Amino acid sequence: MKKIIIINGPNLNLLGKREPEIYGSLTFQDYFETLKSKYPNVELSYYQSNVEGELINKLHDVGFSFDGVVLNAGAYTHTSIGIGDAIKGIETPVVEVHISNTFSREEFRHQSYISPNAKGVILGFGMQSYELAIQSF
Repeated sequence: MKKIIIINGPNLNLLGKREPEIYGSLTFQDYFETLKSKYPNVELSYYQSNVEGELINKLHDVGFSFDGVVLNAGAYTHTSIGIGDAIKGIETPVVEVHISNTFSREEFRHQSYISPNAKGVILGFGMQSYELAIQSF
């Protein structure tokens, strides 16, 4: 059984409440339950933090024992060299995910410190971006 973790960064704990015109009205916990039902042969786990260092620690914790990481680092995507370096330092492949199409938003969201070290990038498909990433492992 494959072990895949979804790691969400800052403000993604507010999914379902925050800017529903961009992120939708579904909470991530509700969506995660749907994913677990849809993929019973995958050991799916979930972690969320608003703290950059905690995200790095989690990547280190799972980066040598999991089959895949689905990472939505939120705004840290565009600012965190540390998260990019953490991905470079682990063995587990990471797929960068974004709910919105970051290239259709503010220009600062066009830069990613994660993409150069990721297995791939999926963005703009709403919550389905996570499912597409799971299918890539």
